[in-house]
Amino acid sequence: MSPFFVKAIQLLLSLSILIVLHELGHFIPAKLFKTRVEKFYLFFDVKFSLFKKKIGETVYGIGWLPLGGYVKIAGMIDESMDKEQMAGPPQPWEFRSKPAWQRLIIMLGGVTVNIILGFLIYMAIIFTWGTNHVGFDDMPNGFAIEDSFKKMGFEDGDRIMSVNGKPLEDVTQINHHLFMRDVKNISVLHQNGSEETIQIPENIGTTMFESGVLRPFSPINKPIVDSTYLDVAVKAGFKKGDKITQVEGKPIQYWHEFRKTIQENKGKTISIDYSRNGETHTTSITPNEDGLIGIVVRNGYKIQEKQYSFGASITKGFDFGYWTLHDYIAQFKYVFTKKGASQVGGFGAIGNLFPDAWNWRAFWGTTAFISIILAFMNILPIPALDGGHVMFLLYEIIAGRKPNDKFMEYAQLAGFILLIALLLFANGNDIYRAIFK
Repeated sequence: MSPFFVKAIQLLLSLSILIVLHELGHFIPAKLFKTRVEKFYLFFDVKFSLFKKKIGETVYGIGWLPLGGYVKIAGMIDESMDKEQMAGPPQPWEFRSKPAWQRLIIMLGGVTVNIILGFLIYMAIIFTWGTNHVGFDDMPNGFAIEDSFKKMGFEDGDRIMSVNGKPLEDVTQINHHLFMRDVKNISVLHQNGSEETIQIPENIGTTMFESGVLRPFSPINKPIVDSTYLDVAVKAGFKKGDKITQVEGKPIQYWHEFRKTIQENKGKTISIDYSRNGETHTTSITPNEDGLIGIVVRNGYKIQEKQYSFGASITKGFDFGYWTLHDYIAQFKYVFTKKGASQVGGFGAIGNLFPDAWNWRAFWGTTAFISIILAFMNILPIPALDGGHVMFLLYEIIAGRKPNDKFMEYAQLAGFILLIALLLFANGNDIYRAIFK
């Protein structure tokens, strides 16, 4: 099966699980508070349904448009825009007749389920498969440093001792910490054996984003091919185990040296010498516009595996879930920049989070991540989202009166139009990247 279909199936399965459980988060408290739920749908049933069955007072179904799902709660101004129902007198089983605190719990139910689900999946992953990390002693060659970071005092071959005075469990996460978290200083061991604590400028994440330098620290590896992922590398004849020795007659010892030379020759055809089974071969290759030739090199560091008890996996999973949410919120500010807006993605981008081949650990890890993203996005105070309803309910609780029904209708419509526009923009970015990049 092609990688596209493998990713598509994983995306469809993941979203189906998350949508059903999210809607259950609304459905269950609604039923507990004796509120009538008229519909419970996976995907949208525009004009027709793939499946539907009425059980009791609720129609359960599957729509054909996989853009989400919904529960239709009686007496509520939602995406159904059922004005006829709202025009009648309030009924005791309707949403609008319930106390504000009950309505608030119903609206927070979906987000709550998504957050809890994400954390529980992380706990289960860690209990089942443990974690992988690269410690200080596992990377004897240290990091290759990007030029702008060398100006701060970092040097090729530096090994990370601590960040903000604390050792990193996984030193390969240094770029992630710089971009997402508040890093004030980094202590390193230079190749000459001296130690130095280097102060990091404020807003380093913004600087990295604007300059496009998102990986200032790269593990120093030998230029030995582990795999290829672009046609340009396959056509050049590279195979696993090949060791690159020269580029344009210049000797190459480490991968970062080779990568720098490639970056300097974007779009140009260059000559590369490599050894295979003791024999030297020469090939020509043209790096693409991004300076890539589609080679993944063999790791020159040791990856440690760590297993956790049931109790320890709960603590570790909670910690992992917390930082996942924290980091997603931290990077959300970049969406509001011109460069960030151009990188916003829709279903294509979400699908690409999944691996090309089926892997249950990766599937559940991505599902947990998407669940946490959905929770955060849904709680944003935008009408038509759960967060919009929560915003108006909090206003009602504080002010002691409900917003006008006509205002709520207009707000719901405006929010729905905004969401459709964002959906079109995000998926339009995916299409543009697929065609032109």
